[in-house]
Amino acid sequence: MHLRIYFILIVAICFVSCDDDSKLENDIAKIEADFVVERFDIASSKATSKDLPRLKEAYPFLFSKHTPDSIWVNKLNDSLQNEILQEVNKTFENFKDTKEELELMFQHIKYYDKVFSIPRVITLTNTVQYRDKVIITDTIALIALDNYLGEDHKFYVNGNIPSYLAKNFRKEQIVVDMTNGYGQKYIFQTNRKTLLDEMIYFGKLLYFKDVILPLKTEAERIGYTEEQMKWAGANESAIWSYFIEKELLYSTDSKLSNRFIADAPFTKFYLELDNESPGRLGQYIGWQILRAYAETSGKDMMQIMQTEPEELFRKSKFKPKK
Repeated sequence: MHLRIYFILIVAICFVSCDDDSKLENDIAKIEADFVVERFDIASSKATSKDLPRLKEAYPFLFSKHTPDSIWVNKLNDSLQNEILQEVNKTFENFKDTKEELELMFQHIKYYDKVFSIPRVITLTNTVQYRDKVIITDTIALIALDNYLGEDHKFYVNGNIPSYLAKNFRKEQIVVDMTNGYGQKYIFQTNRKTLLDEMIYFGKLLYFKDVILPLKTEAERIGYTEEQMKWAGANESAIWSYFIEKELLYSTDSKLSNRFIADAPFTKFYLELDNESPGRLGQYIGWQILRAYAETSGKDMMQIMQTEPEELFRKSKFKPKK
């Protein structure tokens, strides 16, 4: 009898939670978030030297005053640049789906930040400078589309870009990277000295994606495959035990960030299981701490982004999955 009552309560709670989520998303869907995607990549692919003054007037922030016009004219006629633009046009001839994802992202940000203004969204190419796939300012969002052509694209294979990075060079990850850029603008932390500080920082970014990108899978938010996501979940308790037993959380050893936080083909525990593991498992654990804190504190997302790591960790009462 007690089990039956418990089951009924659980089902009732789930229904209430689902209703709350549905109402929230309905409210967010009513928020106006219109914008135009400015295709600088297309404009430059069709441009001649005569069009250069017009482009410089429309996009002055893309043209350095210290670079003579002759350099830009040569770039317009450069064979490699033209090939990049052709490949981008093949993949992004239709930008409709990506624009809809970006619009939904902006609606969510505007819901939580009432003074947020939608920036100019400009697509371009940057010769696969993948560390600058997106650049976010208060007024401009730049998206370098040649970094999103698909993980097996010749530019990445022939360019010897590691597969653990290239697997996220897909158009579906544009909105994830954009959200990451905005998340960085909302985070406040006094320090990023210890491993725990770094785990919380990246955990905040991932929690921000939970809130802003509810339609993306967990794997897409963190940039894992589904198999890597399952591995992390199955080994969560063992990972946490390793951090505790080695007394790593409050260590200021700079090497720990490379082992547990930075992009890598696997996480470096220096154990036999390393090659099976995905990289960035410190970020993953930080994410779970953030989720635990959000559940126990009842604070809204913007407050959570401003909470200091030590307070957040202590009040999260985090316990890993068994």
